[in-house]
Amino acid sequence: MINDPDLLATSDIWSMSAACSELWMLLRAVGDKTPRVYKTRVKGLIAAETIIDPLDAIRGIRGEIRERPESFKNLLRVIPVEATVPTEIGEIVEKARGLAEKIPRDESFRVTLEKRRTKLRSREVIDTVAERIDRRVDLGEPDWVVLVEIVGKRTGVAVIPRDGILSVQKERAELASQGK
Repeated sequence: MINDPDLLATSDIWSMSAACSELWMLLRAVGDKTPRVYKTRVKGLIAAETIIDPLDAIRGIRGEIRERPESFKNLLRVIPVEATVPTEIGEIVEKARGLAEKIPRDESFRVTLEKRRTKLRSREVIDTVAERIDRRVDLGEPDWVVLVEIVGKRTGVAVIPRDGILSVQKERAELASQGK
């Protein structure tokens, strides 16, 4: 991660440039006239800065898939980022804990970690974050996901509803099952 992106997206390594263009056009279609979309140093990983709230951007892009599924040729997933911190356990935990305040007391969460270019151990990050959030953990059907995206020296954190990550393949499969 170079800057402080609002979204991360994945694509095949061979279609990163086309995926950047696709995401740029989608963000314009959902209301941001000047999004910034760029390749990261990680193959297949794209970052975007937008004036649109990350979760609103995901909802808007999901709507675009339903309207024009044929226009999604290169993007695989689009992931919201609510905050970016240095890749240090203490920083990650504090940011996740603060963002998790929005989880209602009677609802559950799970920690989902994706890490690239780091030697931090997955178990250490997941367990430490989960221990500091005073809500019920549910690994199977959580109400919320505490998302930790480590990319080298920077980490993106988001606390999102279970459907907060956009998977283009899953959306297409759902549309196909509905006969659309």
